[in-house]
Amino acid sequence: MTSRIQPATPGEYAGEQAPGPAPYYASGATAYNGHATVSLDELHDTMRRIAGNVERVLVGKPDVVRIALVTLLAEGHLLVEDVPGVGKTSLAKALARSIDCTVSRIQFTPDLLPSDVTGVSIYNRQTGGFEFRPGPVFANIVVGDEINRASPKTQSALLECMEEQQVTVDTTTYTLEDPFMVIATQNPIEMEGTYALPEAQRDRFTARVSIGYPDQQAELAMVDEHAGHNPLAELEPVSDAATVVRLIHLVRNVHMAPEVRRYAVDVVAATRQAPEIRLGASPRSTLQLVRAARAQAALSGRDFVVPDDLHAVAIPVLAHRLVLTTEAHAARRSAVDVVRSVLQRVPVPQGGPALNGQGRR
Repeated sequence: MTSRIQPATPGEYAGEQAPGPAPYYASGATAYNGHATVSLDELHDTMRRIAGNVERVLVGKPDVVRIALVTLLAEGHLLVEDVPGVGKTSLAKALARSIDCTVSRIQFTPDLLPSDVTGVSIYNRQTGGFEFRPGPVFANIVVGDEINRASPKTQSALLECMEEQQVTVDTTTYTLEDPFMVIATQNPIEMEGTYALPEAQRDRFTARVSIGYPDQQAELAMVDEHAGHNPLAELEPVSDAATVVRLIHLVRNVHMAPEVRRYAVDVVAATRQAPEIRLGASPRSTLQLVRAARAQAALSGRDFVVPDDLHAVAIPVLAHRLVLTTEAHAARRSAVDVVRSVLQRVPVPQGGPALNGQGRR
């Protein structure tokens, strides 16, 4: 299946030739910290191969795959929330297997303990001391299946590692390797035997996606291609951890004009003032929105962010962080509706040289 992620023409935006310097890939390579160089050409080539790999498993959902790649490049974590059988775990596994890095999978159950996630210190009779046995969280990509089936105590074992990329056990802190990404799945419909994620836990996920049912054509293609074999078993890595780290550093350097930064802050602030909202988006969500917008811009072939990049990632990044009022629930308003109305109300900065990457310091 052909990926929807296509290289953009240098400097192209909304069908017009944007003024200003060309993107990274047109002007050569960018170095970071004295390490190997990387360009937007390499980013597009790598992300296209990863997307093609994932779309062999998750048929007909290119937009969902793109958000997953945006989250990866934004150094974030992804929450996949949907009904059973639509491919939540398949998406997580396919993305993990497409990158040659350490991968672990945790099946969350009610009897899972925090030490089953982070690791435990075991007494060694020969040395007369305790030895730390790392848990499955010590991996580049951690797939957490049905995260809401574990108790809140076990869920909280992920709080430190998702925010600070470290784990503390018995007063000793262990740093997790780059890249580090948690891809968690949960079923929002079946509530028996589940524990809803608290606001602090949801806030640590950069984006939330819902896969949804495939259309008839995609489901027919899935039946034809997947009925006789498991496509996950045939996936081979198309990139590695070192390459992903280089691409992440490239995304960090994507230019964001002061006007666009102000626009991001205004959008998040507007969620806190909306009458339908009991708890608005946090300052952490502002940072995640900016990082995701930079990744979206890089995937679109630009080394600068435009307001459309913020619009493209605003719902996946902000909606799951909002807590609606009882009146909003009664009126059948959703967090997605609120984010859309906020995007319509907040004035968009007008185009100009600064928004197109000119006038950089």
